[in-house]
Amino acid sequence: MIMKKIDISSTINRIKLSSCIMNASGVLCSTDQELSNLLNSSTGAVLTKSCTSIPRKGNLKPRYFEWNMGSINSMGLPNFGIDFYLNFLEKKKTKKPIFLSISGLSIEENFFLIKKANLYSKITAVELNLSCPNIIDNEEELGYNFYKISDFLKNIFKFNKKPLGIKLPPYFKDKHIKKMALILNQFPIFFVTCINSLPNGIFIDTKTESTVIKPKKGFGGIGGPIIKPFALANIRKFYTYLRKDISIIGCGGISCGKDIFEHILCGASAVQIGTQLMKEGISVFERLEKEFTIFLQKKNYTSINNFKGNLKSFQ
Repeated sequence: MIMKKIDISSTINRIKLSSCIMNASGVLCSTDQELSNLLNSSTGAVLTKSCTSIPRKGNLKPRYFEWNMGSINSMGLPNFGIDFYLNFLEKKKTKKPIFLSISGLSIEENFFLIKKANLYSKITAVELNLSCPNIIDNEEELGYNFYKISDFLKNIFKFNKKPLGIKLPPYFKDKHIKKMALILNQFPIFFVTCINSLPNGIFIDTKTESTVIKPKKGFGGIGGPIIKPFALANIRKFYTYLRKDISIIGCGGISCGKDIFEHILCGASAVQIGTQLMKEGISVFERLEKEFTIFLQKKNYTSINNFKGNLKSFQ
């Protein structure tokens, strides 16, 4: 029996990826070594840690905890500052697309970061994180302020020339997703990433009768398998409402090849791995790629374009 060749390459708008699988910002992508590991891995692209204009230590530890169904974190954007990531990437020779994640603590800081990223040719695209729920000293999340984000994007595209994507928070009402999509459709957005962690979660250790992380009195963002239904719902809704040239990167709850299939079936062009990368380390990408390929073989698909966005409604 001759096995059909499976192509899991993809494109994010016009950016070509050799694999539709990449890392999520925030997990094992902060240091020189971590980024080098990702550049040498089988990922289709590399995403840096969300950076600010100057280095941040982040929130007090312990600030991350995982259990069998998910994870909770309140990291607080620990990063080495934008100059570290730009300098690192300028020294590296790679054909792999590089996505710089930025997450300023104010509108003004985001303008500064995007302007700086525009000066560097090694940056393929910018992922603007408007949805980090774990910053104690931050302004409100722009991802939930529809008026501000419209004005904000209008000002960004007065000067931005880089392919730009937006990492969005989870939305729980159809009208909010539709409203955000209508705003994004007005601008030359390359992609959206759905979703960031679910905010204001809590996990309890019944032995100690205590929360498991220290910042924000134990409240943090929830990730991992437990959030997959919310990620899939957001992907599907945005796929319905966004312009078709705006790609979607799925993020949330991926731990096996079948999960990747579900994200793409809902409309994602690529996926990001977060909690599972933290659990397994860099080898997770080879495992997921193998599982995903085998899954597609069983379904008799040869490319993600055979099924992307083709989710059926129950009849």
